[in-house]
Amino acid sequence: MRSMPLEDLQPVADLLHSPIQKIRVLKSSRKMLASSPAVLRASGLCLRSPKSWAWLSGPAKVRPGGPGSWAPARKAATVTLEPAGRCSWDEPVRILVRGLAPGQRVTLRASLRDEKGALFRAHARYRADARGELDLTRAPALGGSFAGLEPMGLLWALEPERPLLRLVKRDVQTPFAVELEVLDGHAPEAGRLLGRTVHERRFLPPGVRREPVRAGRVRAALFLPPEPGPFPGIVDIFGAGGGLLEYRASLLAGKGFVVMALAYYNYEDLPKSMETLHLEYFEEAVNYLRNHPQVKGPGVGLLGISKGAELCLSMASFLKGITAVVMINGSVVNVGGALHYKDETLPPIGLDPSRIKVTKDGLADILDVLNSPLEESNQKSIIPVERAESTFLFLVGQDDHNWKSEFYANEASKLLQANGKEKPQIICYPGAGHYIEPPYFPMCRASLHTLVGRPVIWGGEPRAHAMAQVDAWKQIQIFFHKHLGGEKVTIPPKLESFI
Repeated sequence: MRSMPLEDLQPVADLLHSPIQKIRVLKSSRKMLASSPAVLRASGLCLRSPKSWAWLSGPAKVRPGGPGSWAPARKAATVTLEPAGRCSWDEPVRILVRGLAPGQRVTLRASLRDEKGALFRAHARYRADARGELDLTRAPALGGSFAGLEPMGLLWALEPERPLLRLVKRDVQTPFAVELEVLDGHAPEAGRLLGRTVHERRFLPPGVRREPVRAGRVRAALFLPPEPGPFPGIVDIFGAGGGLLEYRASLLAGKGFVVMALAYYNYEDLPKSMETLHLEYFEEAVNYLRNHPQVKGPGVGLLGISKGAELCLSMASFLKGITAVVMINGSVVNVGGALHYKDETLPPIGLDPSRIKVTKDGLADILDVLNSPLEESNQKSIIPVERAESTFLFLVGQDDHNWKSEFYANEASKLLQANGKEKPQIICYPGAGHYIEPPYFPMCRASLHTLVGRPVIWGGEPRAHAMAQVDAWKQIQIFFHKHLGGEKVTIPPKLESFI
């Protein structure tokens, strides 16, 4: 604030026009002025010391209704998060805003940029309580990117500024910086900025170590918990996008697992396409993990999504040393390219591009493109899951538009039971789409499909999808700790309540 002596107040007195404003600034006592905050706010002044005054930032605020209806200007708000400081991406936080006027209407806005500079944003409208505070665990959003009581909505409702982008963390050794802003008023256009903070969400939990793996043909990243081992071991495989994605593995290592994020094509010196894949490569990765001194044996777990889940099913069917498998929206048939193991080959299932539907937005809906494995001509592509000696957990988004995940999970269950194997656990999530990620990742509505060569819809309703991700993350941890002999896991109750 800029101080000014009393004798310099004459210009201010000259600017006051209404009867209430035309107070004699120079002759009034400091006591009178100090007890009249409305007048001081209207003039833009405050008493700083016995002999000096200061300008208040921001324009004067006047409420209509007559000469005596002056209101204090909106003061700066503070945004705090509990717990304070940096936290892991999969951890919920409590967002609080203080310093508002009672009942004040505000808009909260969240934004982040990924490593390529793409902007993701969300906003919601709120009203402060009688104390001028806002607690997102108690205050429902009145509209915006979402509505209702959604404490973590500003994260899971993030949408890309440019369409057809999926939020992906490429470097787990750096956090995402989420900017949170409080703006005065509601839509269509919120007013001036009242407060802001930057919240860092990390992907490498405290003490978790990352080790790059270049062993034989295997290209991967290994994540080890901070405590002394050994720990249950898990191989983590993503879908048809290729490359090496590590963020799920790094987060899961913070829960007491040694996790290998495994690349299988389009990474370093690996094949550039998945036209032909050999299970011997995946066998080498499994053996590397099983033989690691920090991994508790005798078997390891597999975690995969989409094409990665399908590969996990094939690995469990052909390879040894696999105890537990979690498949997120996987297939029971081989898709995309031939899969070889020793003298056996699974051909890719046929497809019919004429079955592609086009949405009103011009996006492809490929749900019905793949041929049915029940037809005799396609049965050679069915993965022989009946050979597996593993325990299975199928996580299914019932609005998956990539392929018929629920149908595939049920067919796998029938095959297992028909051959005297244990009935697998199947958890279905209504309203969830294809990319079921760790908690608080925003749902990807549509993006480029590597195999299709054009943008496709992935399905899902944002809130239902967000709820599914929180529960699926909990189920994954419980399942692997139970079947891989880890310590009994306790999921914090807040993980279930902060959606």
